[in-house]
Amino acid sequence: MLQLNRPVAFIDLETTGVNLSSDRIVEIAIVKLLPDGTRQTKRKLINPQMPIPASSSDIHGITDEMIKDAPTFKQAGNEIKQFLENCDLGGYNSNRFDIPMLMEEFLRAEMEVDLGDRKMIDVQHIFYQMEPRTLSAAYKFFCNKELVNAHSAEVDINATIEVFEAQIDRYPKLGTSVETVLSVIGEEKIVDYARRFIFDDKGVEVFNFGKFKGKPVCDTLRYEPQYYDWMMKGDFPMHTKKKLTELFNRALLKNK
Repeated sequence: MLQLNRPVAFIDLETTGVNLSSDRIVEIAIVKLLPDGTRQTKRKLINPQMPIPASSSDIHGITDEMIKDAPTFKQAGNEIKQFLENCDLGGYNSNRFDIPMLMEEFLRAEMEVDLGDRKMIDVQHIFYQMEPRTLSAAYKFFCNKELVNAHSAEVDINATIEVFEAQIDRYPKLGTSVETVLSVIGEEKIVDYARRFIFDDKGVEVFNFGKFKGKPVCDTLRYEPQYYDWMMKGDFPMHTKKKLTELFNRALLKNK
């Protein structure tokens, strides 16, 4: 039985595409697991203020007509932010897609959301370490059920929770809390959600791409400040640019 010190909000997004910079959320489903074992659900269609590509509609079934009267993320953002307050976060591939995309939307809406103290459970990460499969296969393997209506956000996220609970039961070494699970699978420490910067083994922020890959960000920006300008003008996610600016300012302070 899963033991929680605080709620875990499991998140699933359907979007116009997978580019963090240019794509937008069209549906969000959040199922909040409370320490007493109960659940609270919030599901919203979101108007992305851009056409939904047919290739994306073919996957999740959401069309322009369906979201034309839905709120924009800026209109729905405060409600979503409040629902996530004091929650750890979970999902399926959520550390690499859903949470970074959600944070981009908060930033575009000019809403400050600090996830610094949140634990993040990515059920896909557990699954890939224990039994590499897709969500549908995970659902069949752990729950012995067929996943019907896959790519409906609420169906997917409830299936994800069932898989997570089954993983807790199947692998005793995972323990029964968010903390014990992360102690087994490892807790990823990130700089920016798109992972353009990462921490090296000494805890220093380094580039994770391009000609300076592996080089300390602050040291590089002190000697190559034009790289900061290039990135700020480039097609990088807003959260990456936010962290870049923080690192650039830190580099400037070291020069004084």
